[in-house]
Amino acid sequence: MPLQQGSARMRQRTVLLVGIAVLLAALVLAVVLASLLTHGRHEVSPKMLKWKDRGTTKNLQEVVLGRCYNYITAQHPELGDKDCLKIWESLKDAFVYKNPCNITPEDYQPLMELASHPIPCNKSLFWSKTGDLVHRYTKSNQNFLTLEDTLLGYMADRISWCGDPSAPGINYESCPKRNECESNPGSVFWKMASKMFAEAACGVVQVMLNGSVEAGAFRSSSIFGSIEIFNLDPDKVSEVHIWLMQNIGGPQSESCSGDSIQRLISILEERNFKIICEDNYRPVQLLQCVHNPDHRDCRLCTNST
Repeated sequence: MPLQQGSARMRQRTVLLVGIAVLLAALVLAVVLASLLTHGRHEVSPKMLKWKDRGTTKNLQEVVLGRCYNYITAQHPELGDKDCLKIWESLKDAFVYKNPCNITPEDYQPLMELASHPIPCNKSLFWSKTGDLVHRYTKSNQNFLTLEDTLLGYMADRISWCGDPSAPGINYESCPKRNECESNPGSVFWKMASKMFAEAACGVVQVMLNGSVEAGAFRSSSIFGSIEIFNLDPDKVSEVHIWLMQNIGGPQSESCSGDSIQRLISILEERNFKIICEDNYRPVQLLQCVHNPDHRDCRLCTNST
């Protein structure tokens, strides 16, 4: 009997030790799995390091909110009923935790509706390859508005943003360029904003193009050439004035009689617009001459014989 009792106790101890070992193994496995899952939620997705464009602007929320409040309080108090917090939330919802190559117009529709506002007739100024000059001009002449002078464009000008399915949902390292994927957050946003800006234009509209671009002042692939020009409403827009600006000192690659400008004129005429094209529109050229006052292109008058 003592031998049998000893064997029984031995078996019980063995079973107990095996049970403890199994329990410990299960606990270790649970801890490892939990660690892996937690790490997976916070690790940077490999894709976040592959894009070629700059990442999301640091302090994006503060930048967007600051610009929004400045626009509706200091610059355009008539828009004081706009809700900047809702505008920021709608922008964030459009891209956070989303694949940055799979953004749709529907993602931005709430933002477009919240931030839109009327554009006075005769004030719309479109542009291509003249970004610095056109914005210097609208700052000095309040009679014209570019897209970047609207609330949407003002908030988004020169900043970038994109998301990622992994936490924290925003990619601060890099974002995709247009040639990497067409449906990236920036491209979709600017296409929608440009379309809305063109649809709102009325009366006489202006477009400032660069006559010193060797490839031609008008490009069908540009935002103006592919989106804005086709969303102008002939029933609302009476005339299109083209300002073809050349750099002070050249090169003078194209004039109003150039091939690309004639293509543009043909497109506009087919859509029943009246067109006026002017080489080196003088008010804008005078602004160019602020930085080149002694250049011969900047002489206000010439001696006649």
